[in-house]
Amino acid sequence: MHTVVVGTSGVTASDVLAVARDGARVELSGEAVAALAAAREIVDALAAKPDPVYGVSTGFGALATRHISRELRTQLQRNIVRSHAAGMGPRVEREVVRALMFLRLKTVCSGHTGVRPEVAQTMADLLNAGITPVVHEYGSLGCSGDLAPLSHCALTLMGEGEAEGPDGVVRPAAELLAEHGIQPVELREKEGLALLNGTDGMLGMLVMALADLDRLYKSADITAALSLEGLLGTDKVLAPELHAIRPHPGQGASAANMLAVLKGSGLTGHHQDDAPRVQDAYSVRCAPQVAGAGRDTVAHARLVAERELASAVDNPVVLPDGRVESNGNFHGAPVAYVLDFLAIAAADLASIAERRTDRLLDKNRSHGLPPFLADDAGVDSGLMIAQYTQAALVSEMKRLAVPASADSIPSSAMQEDHVSMGWSAARKLRTAVDNLTRVIAVELYAATRAIELREGLTPAPASQAVIEAARAAGVGGPGADRFLAPDLAAAGAFVRDGRLVAAAESVTGPLQ
Repeated sequence: MHTVVVGTSGVTASDVLAVARDGARVELSGEAVAALAAAREIVDALAAKPDPVYGVSTGFGALATRHISRELRTQLQRNIVRSHAAGMGPRVEREVVRALMFLRLKTVCSGHTGVRPEVAQTMADLLNAGITPVVHEYGSLGCSGDLAPLSHCALTLMGEGEAEGPDGVVRPAAELLAEHGIQPVELREKEGLALLNGTDGMLGMLVMALADLDRLYKSADITAALSLEGLLGTDKVLAPELHAIRPHPGQGASAANMLAVLKGSGLTGHHQDDAPRVQDAYSVRCAPQVAGAGRDTVAHARLVAERELASAVDNPVVLPDGRVESNGNFHGAPVAYVLDFLAIAAADLASIAERRTDRLLDKNRSHGLPPFLADDAGVDSGLMIAQYTQAALVSEMKRLAVPASADSIPSSAMQEDHVSMGWSAARKLRTAVDNLTRVIAVELYAATRAIELREGLTPAPASQAVIEAARAAGVGGPGADRFLAPDLAAAGAFVRDGRLVAAAESVTGPLQ
């Protein structure tokens, strides 16, 4: 099994995906263990002094003015975890929790938190044992960290609360730790706070969304090209010289992808033969501009994610010169903004895909295709309601595009008077990504049927490869009405697991 080694300088997106989705093992580097020990010495020295130090010998948040005596500090750290593990609602997905735990471990290993090496090792042991704390949907405001989600993870480290075992069964954490020979930790000064104070949940969801959107933007370029063929559109608008004079990188990449898919098509440019058009509709002609803008948004979000992956997010932090300083680096605004931005871009990509689908189904705008791509229109309804489903998905995505980060609700007796709502932005983006997958699947379903209904015209080799792979995957072709939900589910899986992109690339080579 692949092993990810965590050092002091952060981790990569591929590390996060390997641990969160593929179950990769985690090890601490010798450098990280040394940095952990050095920072702990600083914290222990401060703890021994009579002067109060935030997070070490004081309360937290609005209660930071109270100096905590030595005999109460272990209880203080235990109490902050128990009291902050206050999440409610449905459980979040296993991959999200694993990303959350791994990214907290990443910051701990930076040597800026003051956590003991044995606590960090126990965090790695939980991941390696496949023990996943139960984390709930609600409880983070995206400031002072993803507090409740991280607290539920820290509670499991203490052998309390509930967690899911590698068999998928939820059980008391103490039982799972004992079965795997993991000793629960007893937290010391600063450690409880250090385990809670990060943007790890929203960052993990951002990293996974970026990976999914990479695939979906390629998928959208492919389905847009198929729709262009089905509508007998022109590929002249995809010429590189046209996009060179408006040099947005994403736009050029999308146009190049579409052109690669359409190479050798016998369907493009036939519209002048039977239904003169000066230009194709915007949803066809401007596909690279819209998808390209989204691609550039993804590129910006990836830059933010890379910076955050290299960050040590905690408060207070241990500095190399021995100071322990309070700061505001736990604020989730940088991550929250791009999470919201991605939801906006995803909604618009879905919107333009739905418009192409509707055009394929409308006999007045499809240039010779049967109404709703039906076998016997009137007796058959064809794909009429598939478009309804697609429209419902797009409508929800537009609601999900309303930014969470524009909101703030003060907390902790006005000490935390401005928060990011980044966790909420991440949760709605996950839904948006799922919906976008389904929207693209419906366009794929309609476009492939439309191409097959163009008798006597030969699609591009890449398009033909997609059609054949889709049919082999259970995505049905033209014919009389049938139970559509299984076909649409098969199309969704075909997009989601990357088979759509793989089919096109088997002809085109790697797409951008």
